[in-house]
Amino acid sequence: MPALSELKWFKSSFSEASGNACVEVAVRDDARVAIRHSVYPAWGFSVDRTTFSSFVSAVRSGTLSISTR
Repeated sequence: MPALSELKWFKSSFSEASGNACVEVAVRDDARVAIRHSVYPAWGFSVDRTTFSSFVSAVRSGTLSISTR
């Protein structure tokens, strides 16, 4: 499996333009999705695609609200 730095990362459409609050995701070859904060690119984790899809659906539907403090 490639290192986090070797994956093709995509920024969230809700990220700040200044780059200070950017969530990035990358699809791995092993059917998992890697997630990291762009300020700390060496720190990341991965979840299976079903879990990630459920998380995104919950955020979109309002079931899981995210604070924008």
